[in-house]
Amino acid sequence: MIMEEQDIVATIEKELLIKASPEKIFNFVVKSSNLTKLWPSLLEITNEKLLPNGGYCAEWKYKMAGTHLKGKSACTEVVPNQWFAVKIDGAVSCTMKWILQSNDNIHTKVTVTVDYRTHFTPFRRLTENIIAKLNERESDMILDNLKEYMEMNE
Repeated sequence: MIMEEQDIVATIEKELLIKASPEKIFNFVVKSSNLTKLWPSLLEITNEKLLPNGGYCAEWKYKMAGTHLKGKSACTEVVPNQWFAVKIDGAVSCTMKWILQSNDNIHTKVTVTVDYRTHFTPFRRLTENIIAKLNERESDMILDNLKEYMEMNE
């Protein structure tokens, strides 16, 4: 199912310049199990499988506002070393897109865009505010952790 504009309740977009090649970053972040090293609230990745498109699918456990949530994720579109999109389904569902851009193959601008949607339509406004507040700071932490991990492991 393609996400309709009216289904999106919150969008977070973050970018950061990292001293690492797009290939190095891509190979790390496309693999779901590596995200537990970057994502503070991502508790566990299980049943990870490589997909024919070069991405991965997996099941996950996530902690949001003290509540443990479960769900599934799958790379829906992949252009190696350039970008990929992941569809995440659970209590709160989203589509996450990672874009990697480099002019020199040494420094890479990483842009992460997350479009959140909810199944709880009557609480759309409340959900939008909660999701934005809880995940805005965590998105910064994910990119900061990625930068530190990539630049320490040159």
